[in-house]
Amino acid sequence: MKNNGGKKLKIGDMSVGPSYPAFVIAEAGVNHNGDARLAKELVQAAKRCGADCVKFQTFKAVRVVTRYAPKAEYQLKATNSKESQIEMLRRLELDESVYQDLMAICKREDILFLSTPYNIEDVDFLDSLGVQAFKIASGQAVEPYFLEYVAQKGKPILLSTGMCTLAEVDRAVRTIRGTGNHRIIILQCTTNYPSAMQDCNLRAMVTMRDAFDVLVGYSDHTEGLTAAIASVALGACVVEKHFTLDKSLPGPDHSSSSDPDEFAALVRQIREVELALGSSVKYPSDIEQKNAVGMRRSIVAKERIPYGQVISEAIVTFKRPATGLKPDLLPELVGRVATCDIEPDQMLSWEMVGAKQGD
Repeated sequence: MKNNGGKKLKIGDMSVGPSYPAFVIAEAGVNHNGDARLAKELVQAAKRCGADCVKFQTFKAVRVVTRYAPKAEYQLKATNSKESQIEMLRRLELDESVYQDLMAICKREDILFLSTPYNIEDVDFLDSLGVQAFKIASGQAVEPYFLEYVAQKGKPILLSTGMCTLAEVDRAVRTIRGTGNHRIIILQCTTNYPSAMQDCNLRAMVTMRDAFDVLVGYSDHTEGLTAAIASVALGACVVEKHFTLDKSLPGPDHSSSSDPDEFAALVRQIREVELALGSSVKYPSDIEQKNAVGMRRSIVAKERIPYGQVISEAIVTFKRPATGLKPDLLPELVGRVATCDIEPDQMLSWEMVGAKQGD
């Protein structure tokens, strides 16, 4: 398999990989409620929150579900239980005429536009608009024909893996790579809204990175920020979280999404974690090097040492600051003869002592 694990991908003008800041996606999804004005406001709000990308969902309800498909349990809790899934999805469709405007706003705001396609027609439509990458939802991760079709467009693929076994992820990765497309980012994901903390299984992200030699990330459906922030510490190159302007708006995803205040806090804390992670090289920081003078110790006289006395461990000790002989030089110092009177608490230097006895 081609090595992507330690490399990078380009999504638009942005580099994504272990050596770069996490690529943060505001998953606007269907939180526009089918309203073009709300969709545009989501773009602008995502930018203000510090997101690198705002992502929508591109679909036609009639191509997604049958007339008889029941709602998912989380949808029943958040929407009218008497309404069918197809009726709900029809209300959440975004007219194709809106996409050009959304992409123009994204360009003006300097935030990347992405959208998740659910059918071949959606893939072709988004490709015709010139999208920079494809985000594939967890439900399509087990559809080789669909994955192959998307992969053949030759663009980076961000693949969510909710509900998947490792074997199913393996098949998906092999399917995509089989087209010659090796630009893959695998996202650990739990398909429930909201998902419980104990279901996150963030270590599976690391397992997939090592097993398939790919870049990895995390698509977060939990309440709160803990899991998403922890994923960055574990090596997530991409973090995705649902985003809404108002949790109280009607619709299946608003209540389990982050509002602007929460999302801005998420971005801020991700960037703080990245600063804290630093480098894999162990070295003292500039401020530590300055502080070391005051915090480390030198060899000092424990008592008065008269001229001609042989230096022993019993008559010296270690005290701050580190401006004299270092403690690790004690073996070199012991056995030498004082060439001057040395007062208590005075730091020793090589000028104060002569050769060791017998040298």
